[in-house]
Amino acid sequence: MVREFELPDVGEGLTEAEIVAWLVEPGESVSEDQPVAEVETDKAVVEVPSPVNGTVREILVEAGEMVPVGTVIITFDDDADGADTEASSPGRADTEASSPGRADTEADADAAGTGDRTFASPTTRRRARELGVDIGTVEGSGPGGRITDADVRAAAEAESTGETATAEAASTTEKATTAESPGGTEGTPSDAGPTSATRRVDDGASRAADTASGGDGERGDAVTDAPAAADRDRTLAAPATRRHAAEAGVDVDAVPTDRTRDGEAFLTPAEVDAYAEAQRRAQRADAETVPAGEADERPSAADGQATGADERIPYRGVRRTIGEQMERSKYTAPHVTHHDEADVTELVETRDRLGERAAERGSRLSYLPFVIKAVVAGLEEYPTLNSRLDEEAEEIVLRGEYHVGIATATDAGLMVPVLRDVDRKGLLGIADEMNDLVERARDRSIAPEEMRGGTFSVTNFGAIGGEYATPIINYPETAILGLGAIKEKPRVVSGEVVPRKVMTLSLSIDHRVVDGAEAARFTNTVIEYLESPELLLLE
Repeated sequence: MVREFELPDVGEGLTEAEIVAWLVEPGESVSEDQPVAEVETDKAVVEVPSPVNGTVREILVEAGEMVPVGTVIITFDDDADGADTEASSPGRADTEASSPGRADTEADADAAGTGDRTFASPTTRRRARELGVDIGTVEGSGPGGRITDADVRAAAEAESTGETATAEAASTTEKATTAESPGGTEGTPSDAGPTSATRRVDDGASRAADTASGGDGERGDAVTDAPAAADRDRTLAAPATRRHAAEAGVDVDAVPTDRTRDGEAFLTPAEVDAYAEAQRRAQRADAETVPAGEADERPSAADGQATGADERIPYRGVRRTIGEQMERSKYTAPHVTHHDEADVTELVETRDRLGERAAERGSRLSYLPFVIKAVVAGLEEYPTLNSRLDEEAEEIVLRGEYHVGIATATDAGLMVPVLRDVDRKGLLGIADEMNDLVERARDRSIAPEEMRGGTFSVTNFGAIGGEYATPIINYPETAILGLGAIKEKPRVVSGEVVPRKVMTLSLSIDHRVVDGAEAARFTNTVIEYLESPELLLLE
């Protein structure tokens, strides 16, 4: 029996969504609740589960397309004749898709043969499928036993036989060092998560150039490092691998591989990367050995001619929602930014001492939990900064809760997960919850409700080395505090110039609600707690 599956409403009143990636291919067997596609809404990326046990018959929508809710996107050959028709009804699909955690956890728990739930993001699960790792057997190192991308890669490395491709995949878990900052919450996002589809204007030309450089042996030493292109009619690869190859301008049928699956060549992302890099090396070598006379014919930037093609990235989904929110805030609330500095030498020493104890308890303690506790102390003294303006009622609403949003850089733009009731939590409780929320915001598995209801926000541009900024308020909140990098600067202490650790602060306020003098006094209170962190023990 052929079952048609319509795109469900995976958000709240969603009218359309983007198909980010297909996780299955025509002819592939699937089980009920198995994720078959990644769909991007205006809040996050969620996995859509199969409604039946069966075989994929036809995929009707290309990855990267925007699809109205209710459109048939895929069909299945149902293994169970006369199966319950509710299995493929939009109502059931709607319920399951709106709770991606169920498909994520139950399917993997069954696969592992246990009743325990497996906690992992869609990105991590896709990585496990690509590397051939049974995610149900991986021990998670994240908060609450959550399985991270690094855990999957480590498991793949442990199971490998020393193959180069697996070694390359494992090496990507090394972390880049960054400038010392209050917590590293904003900064450069990981590129492991799914992204919106892009279309290069010169895709065809670049692929042709790559193919030419890979197969042309007439230029001597210029192409000696490039492997000979394969010539296959069919290559097996995960959808994510095919998408990765397309972005790199690589023909999957041309990539050499010794791997097979069911008698067919099987490709991994690492092999795609290796082949693409070899082609790039060959092209660079070609450019360095251009015959005399040919170089003059090539266009250059000095000649006023374009040296590359434009790239168009769709402005939709999460990126568009973020942009609309920023626009609304900037054009609704008159922004004023107050700047100041705090000598946080004692805070640095305190955090270093407590950081070791926190690590022993399985927690990662950055500077940000200290800042959040100092912010709460300031908000309690100056409640106008913990408010919103009810324009219809013409009232300023002083909020009774302290829900602090943490601005987080992701591949889709700035997201703001919310730490709730921070006035009732200790440093380690704040640290653990914050780290979990930030990780799930970056891998796009965070729930929409976890990014709502904030009363004040903190943004950490110091994670990428910045000192001052003019943060945009997360409307309808009335204030946001920006943190700069902690840097060593000369200060006068007891009549002598000495080196001290200094953090810069940038507080943006809605000037309709908060006066400049009150903003300055609030900042002074925060500085007092940061400069004397033992005061936080009284909070």
